[in-house]
Amino acid sequence: MKVLRKQANSKSCIICGMDNPLGVKAPFYEMEDDSVVTLFSFRSEHQSYPGRAHGGMITCMLDELIGRVIWCFEPDKLAVTLDINVKFRKPVPYGAPLVGVGRIVKNSSRAYVGEAKICDMSGAVLAEGKATYYKMPAAAITDANMHEELDVFVPDDVKSIELPNIE
Repeated sequence: MKVLRKQANSKSCIICGMDNPLGVKAPFYEMEDDSVVTLFSFRSEHQSYPGRAHGGMITCMLDELIGRVIWCFEPDKLAVTLDINVKFRKPVPYGAPLVGVGRIVKNSSRAYVGEAKICDMSGAVLAEGKATYYKMPAAAITDANMHEELDVFVPDDVKSIELPNIE
């Protein structure tokens, strides 16, 4: 599937923060079907039981995927999570390549609902989530310089991503 645009990372985020030594450092891509995709791996620092990623880290990744989808449609908007529901289908390993896909299912002027899945490279759904977000101006969320924190662009040559056939 064709990549339309790579999104910027942040400095400190646990999922996309490039300066966070414990972070996942996941890249995110806006796709031609209006989804957001990431190719990533959890590390042993993200462990719950041996060999398994922590449910909190899995939830964080789903939240990040859904939270970023709004930028496909409204690139200047920020949103905060109102609620999130996660279903853990199978153990999510660390140290293995994974794919995450997020999409919007309902969008209004003030809020949106999105869904996301984390899959292994064979397409097996390991975890999925659905969340509602409230759109807000950056100044209402934090007094930090959002452009300085969120505009960490790490170039790469990814032009398309071959997604597995997701269950």
